[in-house]
Amino acid sequence: MADFTRQRGKRQEDSGLGSVLDLLLANARLVLGVSGAAVLAIATLAVKRLIDRATSPRDEGDPKAEQKTLEESWQDLALIKATPKPPKKQRREDLSEPLLSPAHPLAPGEARGMCWLPLVCSAPPETPRVEASPPRCLTLQEKLLLHYSSRLAVPEAQASLAPQLARSICAQLQNFLRSKCPELPFGSLFLSSPLLDGLGALVADHIHLMLPVVLDTTLWSLIPGEDTVVRNPQYWLIKRTDLEYFPRGRSPWDRFMVGRYLSSNMLNETLHKMLVASINWPAIGSLLGSVIHPLVASQELKLEVKHDQVELSITLFPVVEMEDKVLLAAPPEGLVENLWLESFYRAEVSKVKELDASDSGARQHCLRILNGVCKSHPTLHKLSGSPLTHVILHLSATSSDWAEESLADRFQQVLEELVGYLEKGVLPSYFNHKINLFCELLEEEIDEMGFMLYRAISEPELLLKEK
Repeated sequence: MADFTRQRGKRQEDSGLGSVLDLLLANARLVLGVSGAAVLAIATLAVKRLIDRATSPRDEGDPKAEQKTLEESWQDLALIKATPKPPKKQRREDLSEPLLSPAHPLAPGEARGMCWLPLVCSAPPETPRVEASPPRCLTLQEKLLLHYSSRLAVPEAQASLAPQLARSICAQLQNFLRSKCPELPFGSLFLSSPLLDGLGALVADHIHLMLPVVLDTTLWSLIPGEDTVVRNPQYWLIKRTDLEYFPRGRSPWDRFMVGRYLSSNMLNETLHKMLVASINWPAIGSLLGSVIHPLVASQELKLEVKHDQVELSITLFPVVEMEDKVLLAAPPEGLVENLWLESFYRAEVSKVKELDASDSGARQHCLRILNGVCKSHPTLHKLSGSPLTHVILHLSATSSDWAEESLADRFQQVLEELVGYLEKGVLPSYFNHKINLFCELLEEEIDEMGFMLYRAISEPELLLKEK
């Protein structure tokens, strides 16, 4: 009877402890998840078995039973130690998940069973630490390529639409000149632009219209700029010859003479009046889906074109080709008139492409980046275009490695060369060393450019920052 009572009491205690464990495991599954609940169940089972053996009567006279009990105790402890730690979970995001409700207080026996909880889940789950990877330092080569692709590449829509608009305006202007001035032997208008020649950068915003002025070489000759009052070898005079044998009126261009010279100023003034007062630009703009305005106050022959997708500035240049020279009707500012500026643009583009083709070089790529950087910089904008091209051509005579992977080295070397030329105040033309391409810059401008580029030699990223 005593044994039965003892066994019954033991079953009741087991029943109470079992209900506590069931409640514990049910809530552990909700809080810890399936894997965490499984770990907790193993640990709880081992502890329960230790409690059972501690409360059960011992067979004091049976050494085998004691040995068996001891072995089971070590196995249970080994089971607890070998139980893998539950993986750390992230912070709970859904606060609506059920937890142990404080509205249902635990019985005293259940409370005694809960004393094992802190061994497993007393500490709150930690949020895993995500270590931020250190920022990757880009090389100058990578920064240049990134700067070009993000800021200097012309959008495809602009690259295709801008030349199309310019060619349409060119055709309309050509038809007008032939009908209005049939006696003047103008050649066929053509476009000229770094964008069209593969050297453009930033946006497709500027295109030149070249208007050939066809001269009879037996009636006209060239006089170098060194022999004129300006003493500048880049400017030329176009002189009318043999007036004794071929009097005025023999050449259709005699009407634009001042003294005995073909006046670039007179020709520009005549064309300016036509652009402003004689051509119906609203009708032409409506036909092309654009708004076209000639600039009235400008001395240049310039048109502003606004389209939904692109805005263009188109400049018209009368051009004379004689004796292997290309002369533009672009006289210098000031009181000196009638002079024609020698242009090396066609020769520059041809030479750069020729050199790149011979060694698969990156001169054009380097020039596009340099043009874009200088054009958008408030201090360096006067260096864009021809001066940069001549620096690269000079450098090509001494540096033969122009491969794509050497772009950063060549870029920095161009900056160093520019600083050297600015210190002297002289940049000789690649095609005529008598010509100083810095001759029209002020000393203050040269000093500011030199200081900016001197800083950029040690820190080229200064030129790649947003302006």
